[in-house]
Amino acid sequence: MNLKEIKDLIKVFNNSNLSKLKIEEGDFGLTLEKGGSAAVPAAAPQAAAAQSATQAAAPAPAANAAPAESGEKALPDNAVYITSPMVGTFYRSPSPDSPPFVKVGDKVKRGQTLCILEAMKIMNELEAEFDCKILDILVEDGQPVEYDMPLFLVEKL
Repeated sequence: MNLKEIKDLIKVFNNSNLSKLKIEEGDFGLTLEKGGSAAVPAAAPQAAAAQSATQAAAPAPAANAAPAESGEKALPDNAVYITSPMVGTFYRSPSPDSPPFVKVGDKVKRGQTLCILEAMKIMNELEAEFDCKILDILVEDGQPVEYDMPLFLVEKL
């Protein structure tokens, strides 16, 4: 089972009414559970872990709703979400006593680290795919994240 098949399977599982799914194929096993449990591969190939570590989040278009009557600002036309490329734990800084990689309002250059996603005890740096300005950080430090979950709302520069 390759990484694309695993990602597609996770999407289908997240959109289904299933609460648990277990798949075994040769020496590879994968168990998915909803309700706080993350995907737990029984014997994940190192190549898949390394490949997902090098991938950056693909931006998804932001939903540009009209401003609410409560006075909310409309999102810029070039606002997009940066989403998680994997299931893991979100960290804003390299260590608890270090400053965060980015803050709301920061201008980020392509290739700059946005956060760390920990998956299976491997720390994966998520880098910006394009120059942007951080409009909002949608996840708390130490929070578990799902595949394709929005992490940052940014404005492309």
